[in-house]
Amino acid sequence: MSPIDTGPIDAAAARSELISQALAKASEAHAGQTRNGSGGLAYIEHPRMVAATLAAHGYPDATIAAALLHDVVEDSDTTVEELRAEFGDEIAALVAALSDDESIEDYRERKEEHRARIADVDGDAFAIYAADKLANLTTIGESIRRDGHAEVAEEFKVPLELKLEVWSADAEMLRREAPELPLLGPLDRAISLLQADLATASPRPGT
Repeated sequence: MSPIDTGPIDAAAARSELISQALAKASEAHAGQTRNGSGGLAYIEHPRMVAATLAAHGYPDATIAAALLHDVVEDSDTTVEELRAEFGDEIAALVAALSDDESIEDYRERKEEHRARIADVDGDAFAIYAADKLANLTTIGESIRRDGHAEVAEEFKVPLELKLEVWSADAEMLRREAPELPLLGPLDRAISLLQADLATASPRPGT
């Protein structure tokens, strides 16, 4: 079960052909994939959570569609050019902006480059970026509380503490560049919860 209510995306897909088409494309691209740090959750549930969060806040259909597709370039054989041909320039541009530069091997440097690139993009890339981080934080936090820190941590190539450092920097950038975003409060609360989870799992020496 998804830790974020995905009902809004089902309702949005029922009324919008564009969103329905994006959901089908994302489901095909992520078929058979499992999301790390989720306790075995099907990968498609992550973009569904991101898109459902935006649908619940009334974002436009193109933004919701891009949210559904935001990981397909990173995590499948789908290209930006294929998305442009199928969904148009706006959605393809959003997905391109939201895709990591995998040529940068160092995790922190790759995330710093991506954060700087998002800061230079106008429009709803900020909202998708924030909803993505919120879904990650919520999913990992729930998994830690259910399965334990060690089991969740071993699913990732980098320490959870480094991920939290990156997400905290992401939230700081969003507060600076897009202070009107309705997701900033939930994002800050999710960061605080994960900080507490990690502090409980990894107490300081001598305590």
